[in-house]
Formats: sequence, C-alpha cells, structure tokens
Amino acid sequence: SQITTLINHKDKPKRSDKTLQAIQRVGQAVNLAVARFVTVGETIANENHELKEEMSVACIEARRAGETIAQLTDVASLDHPESDSHITIFTDKTGVVKAARLLLSSVTKVLVLADRIVIKQIITSRNKVLATMEQLEKVSSFQEFVQIFSQFGNEMVEFAHLTGDRQNDLKDEKKKARMAASRAVLEKCTMMLLTASKTCLRHPDCESARINKDGVFHRMRLALEQVIEIVTDSRPNGENEMAPISIYSGIKEFKNKVEGLRENLYFLSKENLSTMLEVILEHTEDFTDSAYTSHEHREHILELSKQAKMELEQLVSVWMQAQNQKTKDLMEDLEVAILKTCQCMNELKREVHSAATSLAADLLKYHTDHMVLKALKITGVEGNLEAVAEYTCKLSEQKEQLVEMCRLLRHVSGTEPLEITCMHAEDTFQVTGPQIVSAAETLALHPSSKIAKENLEVFCEAWESQLSDMSMLLREINDVFEGRRGEKRVYLSLPRPGKHNANLKPLKPVKLDTEEQAKIAKLGLELHLLTSDVDSETEKWEDQENEIVQRGQGMSSMAYSMYLFTRGEGLLKTTQDLFHQAEIFATEGTKLASALHAVSDQVHDDDKPLLLLEAEKLISLCKQLQITAKASVQGKSATFAKVDACILKTRNVMTLLCQLLPLCCKLLRKNKAGSGCLKPAALWREDRIRAGPNAHAPERRAEMFGIKSLENHVTNMTFLESK
Repeated sequence: SQITTLINHKDKPKRSDKTLQAIQRVGQAVNLAVARFVTVGETIANENHELKEEMSVACIEARRAGETIAQLTDVASLDHPESDSHITIFTDKTGVVKAARLLLSSVTKVLVLADRIVIKQIITSRNKVLATMEQLEKVSSFQEFVQIFSQFGNEMVEFAHLTGDRQNDLKDEKKKARMAASRAVLEKCTMMLLTASKTCLRHPDCESARINKDGVFHRMRLALEQVIEIVTDSRPNGENEMAPISIYSGIKEFKNKVEGLRENLYFLSKENLSTMLEVILEHTEDFTDSAYTSHEHREHILELSKQAKMELEQLVSVWMQAQNQKTKDLMEDLEVAILKTCQCMNELKREVHSAATSLAADLLKYHTDHMVLKALKITGVEGNLEAVAEYTCKLSEQKEQLVEMCRLLRHVSGTEPLEITCMHAEDTFQVTGPQIVSAAETLALHPSSKIAKENLEVFCEAWESQLSDMSMLLREINDVFEGRRGEKRVYLSLPRPGKHNANLKPLKPVKLDTEEQAKIAKLGLELHLLTSDVDSETEKWEDQENEIVQRGQGMSSMAYSMYLFTRGEGLLKTTQDLFHQAEIFATEGTKLASALHAVSDQVHDDDKPLLLLEAEKLISLCKQLQITAKASVQGKSATFAKVDACILKTRNVMTLLCQLLPLCCKLLRKNKAGSGCLKPAALWREDRIRAGPNAHAPERRAEMFGIKSLENHVTNMTFLESK
C-alpha cells in the first residue's frame, strides 16, 4: 500500500512542504519496513542452508530496492527539486517504478522461499510421527510402549503447533475447514490409539482388539496424509480433487446463469442450462430414494422437480424467440419466465432444506439418550456376547441413519466449509461405529478387563461428541439458510477444556442451570443482536481483507458463541470455556484498537483525535473484560455473577464496535476521496519483528485447537496403573 501511494501520487506544479514531508516519510517507512523484513529473511537463510543462497540473493535485491526508494523520495529538504541535480521521484518517476517492481518481486521470492521452509518443517514433523507410529504398532511390552508413546506424544504436539499455525494462515476457507477436520481426527485418535494399544497389549490373542487398534492407526495415517495434501496443495498420483456437487451450490449456479440472460442472451446454450438442471434433479433423488425422507417431503420434491422442468422449457422457448427478435413484449415475457424459474428453484431448495433439517432434528433428539451405547457397556461388562451382538446391530442401524443424515445435510449446508464439516461427520460415524463394535466385543470376551472397559468408554465418548457437534452444525446450517450469519462461521477451533480435556477421567462440565439461563437470557439476546449489527457493518467495507474488518468479524463470531452459551447451546460447554473465550475476545479487541491507531496515521488531522479517543475507549473496555475473566471465584452464585459480568462487558465492547466500524469506514472513504495528500501507513510493530521467523505469540498458541489436550496426553498418561 505504501508503494501504491508513491506510484499514484499526483504530479502537481505546486508542492507544499506538507506533501514533500509526507512523500519522504512514506519512502523512509518503506525502506525501514524492508530492512526489518530482510533481517527476518536472512535469519531464516542462516537456519536453512539448502535455501541460503536463493534467500540471500532475494534479500539483497529487496534491501537495494528499499534504499533506492528512500533516495528517490528524499525530497523534503529541496525547495525546488526539479531544478536540483539530485535525482528524485519528481525528476525520475520511472526509477521509482523500477525499484518498486524489483522490491515486490524480491519480497515475493523471500515469502515463497520461507513458505517452502514451513512446508518442509510440517512434512518432516509428519515423517517423524509416522516413523514412531510404526514402532508403536510393533511393540510387545508395556514398558517399551510407555517409552515410545511418550516420544510419540511430544512429536504430535510439535505437529499440532505447526499445522495450527498453518491453518490460521490459510486464506482458502475450504482448505481451512479440511485442515480443521484432519487435525480434529488426529487429536481424538491420539487418545483412541493409547487405549486401543493398551488393550491389544493386555489381550494379544484377541482378534477384535487387534481390529480395533488397526482401525485407529489407519485413520490417523489418512488424516496425516490429508494434512500434507492441503499443505502442499497436491493429491496422490496427480489426481484432481473432485468434491461432489451439492444441491444448494447447483441451484445457486443455475440461478446465476438464468439471471445472466437479462444481460446477455447468447452467453450460454440451452443444452447447457438443461444439463445443469438434470444434475440438480439427479441429486434430489438422494432425498426421494432415501428411506428416511417423509412421504410428504418426497411428494413435494417430485412435484417441484416436475415443475422446474416445465418452467425451464417455457424459459427456453421465450429465450430462443428473443434471440431472433428483441421486441418489448418478448423481453417482458422473458423476464416473467426468469422470475418463475428462479422462484421454482427457490421453492425446491427450501423443500430439500426442510426435509434434511427436520430429519436431522428428529434423529438427534431420538438418539440424545445414548441408550444403545449404555446397553453395550452394560452387556460387555456382563460378558453377554449374545446381547452385545444384538445391540451392535442396533448401533449399525443408528450409524446408517446418521450417515444418511450427514449426506442429506451436505446438500443444504450452504457453504463449502459446512459441506466439508458434513463430510467429516459422515466419515466419523462410518469409522467410529465399527470401532465401538470391536471394542464392545473385546470387553464381552474379557469382562473383567479394566483397560478393555476404558477403551470402550473412549470410543463411545467420541460418538457422543460427534452427535453433540451435529446439533451445532445443524444450527449453523439453519442460520446460513435464513441469512442470519451469512458466510461466516462460529470459531470451530476454540479451546474447549470441558470437552477436549485429555485426562483419562474428564471433569464434569459446569453449565448454567435453567434458572440461571432465564436470568441471563435478555443480556444474551442483546449480545446476539449486536453480533448481527457488527456483521452488517463489516459487510459494508469494500476491502474485506482489511485487518479491522477481519478482527471485527472474528470478535462477532466469538460474541455469537458466547450468546449461544447463555442458551445452553454451542461449542462453549462450561463456564470455564466462557471465561477463556472472554479473555481471547478481549485480546482480539486490544489488537483491533492497535489497528485503529495505525489507521489514524492515514486520516486527516481533523479526524484523528476522534478515532484515537474511540480506540482508547475500546482498550479500556477490553482491559476491564480481561480482569473480570481472569478473576478467580468460588461457589455457584459467585460463578454466575462472573458469567453475568463477562457477558455484560462483552456487550459493552460490541456496542462500541458497532459505532467504531462505520466511523472508521467513513473516515477512510473520506481520506481516499480527499485532496490526495499523502500520509504514511503505520510502521511494522516492533514486537512482531523482534519475534523472528520461528516465534509464536502465546495467544495464538492458546487459541490452537487441541494443542493443550495433546500435551495432556503426554503429561497425564497412567499406563502402569492398568496393570
């Protein structure tokens, strides 16, 4: 942005001292930023000898270009720069353009090389994990297993840190969702691998125990492979990733093509449109052929499918006539045909959405008591093989229902990340079902085995956890469909101590009771409305990549998850989860205030005090929230008072954010449309540069999904007690 400012400055005959000083400040800022950037690049080069030469060359080029820009913008001391022998931006603008090109090119090279190093680190870490997994598969004694698993745990923690950073850096939401799914599998499977391996060591001749353990190892290897595919942007054997098209995305694309006929009658063929509709209607067969779709929904879907064909035929007829003769009447008929076709597709979308979500709601409600899992645990401990076989059949039926539910939900999920989450859920049910069966069979064969009982508990908890996540996913799908949350999602990578604590005996979650939820309901609702207001304000910004917009959206998502907590829903399961979330929210607010300070350097002097005043208010409110969230309390009433205070202070921050976002947007627009007077953007913050290439901010570590629980796998293992 600094360079763009320099290149686009207007060559005016009269240049004020203010303009000259501004140009010089921008040039110096560029040179200083480049110098710091290059220092980081050189440090990386010294630590990675295989890329040292390439990195060093790119760094030298970048430094040279930065110095050239600083020299060409050294104009503040010149009263008449054009008559001076000193070459400046005014006498040689092409020199600045050349230096800018060289700078951008060399900086890009440094970034690409640094990225290659990060990818190599992740691949190396994966290879270590795989090698240790092979050793774990072959061990034959508890003592050897303890030693190797301890090493494996440390390697998994390192891998989780590296992939967590990578997930945060990914711009593609689809890849980010796939990475989150793979990392979630690895986190849960680490605990499964522990208990399944211990069971196999205790009962080496048990076939069901071996099958159980092999299933965990296989799933972990697939997840590790998927992480590498995402990181390297490649697929095995060079094959392309072909995700199945959902009904929702198919209808969206079809409607775009149909509505495009208003602008251009010739940009696609009628065969193209017909084929698109055929594909959509083929996918509706997933609903009409499903044994779990109600008769009413099936009839409506078939009826709307038939109507869609008729509407398209009418549209094509009018469209072909309009191509030959553009009369007013024909164009009006075309508009009516377009509207009717789109309306029919909307009704079809609404019908399949209703069919999928009503089925999901019914199934989740029906299976919420986990009766089959409870029965398997009881009959397993009794050693009743016949009863275990009976309940495993019931679990298989339940699995088929839930898998079908995930497939239908994917069609109506509305966004690619949610589609991926549905596919991940489907895969989890497909794999976990048979693993529960093998664990139950092992327990039935060895009913007095504590480790076999513990192993079955772990797999049952994974099943229950996925069912719980499905309730949240269903709510998100409904929110997207009804336009409440747009394309945004609640953070799925939040720490969830109550749910993901990896101790062998997890703490019982502390939730708000019904009376407490009723007391806090009004405050929660206010918070919900404020998240909608903030989302609305961020959508008005032209630059969606702006740091203020992204942090505002992140804070809105966090506040939304806190609102869900007040209803006893969502990913924040315990009061401790809420307090931890409030701390992260406050930290994010402080970062947003820093971004506002940076923006204040770019706006006109008259507007600067107002923006700085609002930024200081935000910092003050965030500090208050942080103090409240960190305060230790004891007793039920004191805990509820702290919850109430955290929600109240979060609401205050969101209220201020609703005022700040439009103000900042307005000032930036005003500055952009103003006199063209240049102001330099803020310099890189000292602390980020000093951190160096391998440093990780503590708050990012804390926010990483599953890191703490993986570390707990290493520190809280108690293998020998099971002997």
